[in-house]
Formats: sequence, C-alpha cells, structure tokens
Amino acid sequence: FICRIWVCFIHLPLLEFLNTCSYIWINTQNTKMTSTEQTMEPAEQMLIKMKAASVDSSESLPVHVMEAWKSLPKNVREALVSSERIPTRLGSYESMATFASTSSSSVSDDKNDSIGETFIEENQDEGTTMILKPLERAPNNVFSFDKITTQEKLKVDKTRSALVTTKTTVVTRTRGWRNVFTLPISYDVNVISHGTLFDPINPQLLDSTGTHPEGYNRRFAVIDAAIQELYGDQIQLYFEKNGIELTTCILNGGEADKRSSAVDTLLDALCEYKLRRREPFLAIGGGVLLDIAGMGACLYRRGVPFVRVPTTLLAIVDASVGVKNGVDYCCSTNGESYKNRVGSFYAPSSCVLDPAFIATQCKRNICNGFGEIIKLALVRSVDLFELLETHGAVLVNSKFAPDSANLKEVGTRIIDLSIQIMLEELGPNLWEHKLERCVDYGHTFSKLLEMVPGADIMHGEAVNVDGFFCCILSYQRGYITMDTVQRIFNVMKALGLPTNSADLQSNLAWQSCKDAVEHRHGEQRIPLLTDIGESICVSDVTPDELDRALEIMKEFPH
Repeated sequence: FICRIWVCFIHLPLLEFLNTCSYIWINTQNTKMTSTEQTMEPAEQMLIKMKAASVDSSESLPVHVMEAWKSLPKNVREALVSSERIPTRLGSYESMATFASTSSSSVSDDKNDSIGETFIEENQDEGTTMILKPLERAPNNVFSFDKITTQEKLKVDKTRSALVTTKTTVVTRTRGWRNVFTLPISYDVNVISHGTLFDPINPQLLDSTGTHPEGYNRRFAVIDAAIQELYGDQIQLYFEKNGIELTTCILNGGEADKRSSAVDTLLDALCEYKLRRREPFLAIGGGVLLDIAGMGACLYRRGVPFVRVPTTLLAIVDASVGVKNGVDYCCSTNGESYKNRVGSFYAPSSCVLDPAFIATQCKRNICNGFGEIIKLALVRSVDLFELLETHGAVLVNSKFAPDSANLKEVGTRIIDLSIQIMLEELGPNLWEHKLERCVDYGHTFSKLLEMVPGADIMHGEAVNVDGFFCCILSYQRGYITMDTVQRIFNVMKALGLPTNSADLQSNLAWQSCKDAVEHRHGEQRIPLLTDIGESICVSDVTPDELDRALEIMKEFPH
C-alpha cells in the first residue's frame, strides 16, 4: 500500500516535473544557439561543427590550422566548407584539370553556389594547402587560388641549467593563378617501300610536308653534305617533276660540326627563305644533321614543324624516333666542351624512313649503327640479341642487302624491333620526368669518351665501349655470369664494334659518374644488366669498383 502511494503521488509527478524542466531548458539553449548562429558566418558555423566532430572522435584541430583558417577570406571559407569533394594531392596537372571539368558539371543554377567548383590541393611535405577555383572562360586550364603555407621551425638553445626549445610557426598566404596545359604530341614514323623515297611517282615525301594553299609551290630542305653529294640531283628532280621549287641549306653532318654555329646557319637560311609559321621543312641526313635541324625548328618563330628523313642506320633506329635535339657546347669560362649540353625536347611533325640509304654507308658507319641496336637488345630484348648473334655479321658485310630473301626479312625485323623498343621506352617518358631509363645504357661513360680531344671514336662505338664496361660492372656485382659476359663480347666483336678504348681510364670513368650525378639529378642512375634483356639502375658505383672493372677489361682480346 505504501509503495503504491509512493509511485502514484510522489515518483511519477516528480519524473514529469523533471522532464518538463529539461524540455524547457533544451529549447532555451536551442533558441540561444539559433540566435548566435544567425550572427555567425556560415563558414564559422561549419568550422564549429567540424571541431565538434573532431572532439567526438578524440581528435582536436591544431592551433596553426585554426590560425590558417581564420586568415582565409570569407568567400574562400564558405567555398571550402561547401565543397562536397576534397581530394588530397592530385597526381598530375592533367588529373587536376579533369577533376575540375567533371566537378563543374554538378554546379547548381544558383550563381552563389560553388559546390563542385572549388577544391583543395594539399602537400604535407611542403606544408601547403591550396584552394583552387577554375575560371569561367577557361575552366580546364586556368585556376585562381589561395595558398596557405605553414612552416614550423625548432630552435634549441643551451643554457647553463637546461636546453631551451623554441618552436616558431610561420603561416603565409599567397594568392594567384595556375595555368595548366597538356601539350599534345603525336607524330608518325613511316617506313616506306625500299628505295622509293625519291621516285617522282611516290608522293610520300611531298605529302609529309603538309597541305598548302593552291599555287604554293615551294619547299625548304636542310640536307647533309654527304647526302647532297650522293642524292642531290635526285632530290631536285623529285621536286621538279612534282612542280615544286626546292630551296636547300647544305650542312656538314660530322660530330665536329654539331655546334651552335650550324644552327645559326640554318636559321639564316630559314629567314632568307621566309618560312611560314605552319610550313614543315625537310631535314635529310644523319643523326647530327637531324639534331641541328630539330634545334633550328624549335627556335625559329618559337617553333615550326619539320620532317625527319634519316639516312644512316644509327639515325634510323635512334635519332629519328625520339624528341630530343641538341648540340655540343664549349664553355667560354673554362674552355671545356660538353656533349649535347644545349638542346630541347621538340617533336618532328613526322619521320620518313627508307632503309635503302644504309647501302650507301661504309662498313664502319654500319657497325656504328649496330652500337645502338645491341644496346637495346641487352636491356630489353632477348629476341633481338639472338637475331644479332645469328645474323649480325652477315648484315654488316652485306650492308643490309643480302642475297637471301630470308636474310632481308631478318634485317627488316632487326630495324623494326629496334624502333619499336625505342618508342616503347621513350613514348611514356618523352620529357624524361623519370630519370631511371634503361635506354641510357651505354651513355654514362661514352659522353666523355667522345669528347676527348682528337679521339677517333664514333657515337655508336663509344656507346658499345661503355656498354661492355657496364657488363663487367654487372659481373663484379654478381648480376650476370662470366659466360654471359663472354657471349656478349663475342657478339660485339662479330658486329665489328670496339669493346675498349685507350681513353677509358680511372679518372675519366669516375668523372663520368660525377657527371651522371649532375645530369640525372643527384644520383648516378647507371643502368646495369641483370641478364640479357633485363636491367636495373644503380647509384652506388665507387672509384674502387671502377678500377677493378678496368683491370678485368684488360683480360679480353679487344
């Protein structure tokens, strides 16, 4: 009876009273919060909610983050908190532009609604946070930004009694614009029917110079002096038969002529000819001539199209297929000469290849071309190496024109494989953003070998000497066996390539490694073989290691 009285007259009324009080108190607090929020910026409201959420998850916002937030303009803060997607550091400018373009499609009709337009890019290593917004007239290319950079510095002072650590946080703000443009690169490497390049009924060479207005019947060509001597009359006749007036600039194509003065000569000729902005000119010659032409094309009117027509085996498999151009440079302050020190990345409009030119080369020049081919085989293709091992000597002696139809097919296969491998390696890395490149095999020590005053060594020959020296380095490290080294040596000798040089001494070898560190941005990145067709890059080669390899080199019958 007593319990019933307690429940009915005391306990239940008390609970009802407490609930009523609680309801009134909660509503009062909500009313206060609402009135407070009305006086706050939406961005500050969101920040409070973000901070509350971080407290709930046992996390707190650092002081410098709060300071950085408060330093942002009101419109930037509102855009930040309204963003639905906040990507971290974007992988590339291309992905950033793509994201901005995709996001902008979700923008509402409300002009004040920035959802999907503004986004954040963070770099924790640099301590930067960027808020980017695409501009209306160029949303995929131009972005305005506000950037906050937070840097923390620690200073430790030693006193008599203790170590005093002072922490300083510096927050800076930058505003500006980012311009993003992905340069479209596309060029065809055309292999035409053997020996038909200068046949007047074959339009491929003329077609490579582009489409011109009716009645525009002139063309320009820079030609290797050796090619002019062999084919000059044929080239002129080809264009005459097609009703075209050809203007030519004749340049020497030897390694000693790979200088800026040759580029100046070409630029003078282009000025006198008055080449139009979109008019491709022809470059017919070996690798040196193609490098000079590429430099001239890059510089003239800040870039005009040009067509590569390689005429040597080396140029066909190497210089014609990439986008690098360059000349050697002599420094006026120290008198030193530097291989390919001045140059550019500039793609041709197209390449036209006719392997018939190889037959006009001397044996040494053909062997020189094989220096680049065997390099590709060693780092990328067992199949190519075995073709060289079996048929290389015959192709050298026959100048790629053997009597057997099967051997002709082998020669074609070797050239095709070499070009394809080179394009596969260069294509994804045209601007060499990635510096660990297997196609740099044979290009660490060869540069200084070629620049030794009075040295009688061609580019492919120097590459091969370098390549065999790297075989010895690989052997010393246990990457390959001596049987593999011997097999490679035998193929190199069968191709008529040198495997050593009197100039390859300890000082030159170590200086080459130091130059590699400079050229490859702080590391040696020297490609070494792990097997035929496979390689890795190393950056820890020592002077002692080089000296031991030079001693082993002496044991071979070069």
